[in-house]
Amino acid sequence: METLSYETVINAPLQKVWDILWGPETYTEWTQYFSPGSKITSDWKVGGKTYFTNQEGEGMVSTIDSIDEPHQVIFKHLGMVDKEGNEDTQSKEVMEWSGSFEKYILIDFDGKTKLHTEVQTEKDWKDHLDEGFKKGLEVVKRLAEQ
Repeated sequence: METLSYETVINAPLQKVWDILWGPETYTEWTQYFSPGSKITSDWKVGGKTYFTNQEGEGMVSTIDSIDEPHQVIFKHLGMVDKEGNEDTQSKEVMEWSGSFEKYILIDFDGKTKLHTEVQTEKDWKDHLDEGFKKGLEVVKRLAEQ
């Protein structure tokens, strides 16, 4: 498992950046580089359920390990979900990465926001995630600075 990290300074307040990251319309816009039509469905509770899905409804099932809006949220990935909503948290493939974290940390930087993201991943996904985060965070910055 490898940890990838990304950082950008955005000329906007913390709450605006948070809202861009997790708002339904803007989430779909900045995550298009991971998978077109991506969406997040969450109860926004520690230990609750969060789903990261593509336009077909397939994706990952996760939980929130820690949240302090608008300063940070840490997701712990648990497994996969298929388009029928069936969760796989026990297969051999899933067990190889289950428990990996995805972190979003927002720091007030004299009225600007420093957005730091980290994701743990298998080597096979490194290039895909690199492209997704680099292009996606440019979109977050552009939307927040408008």
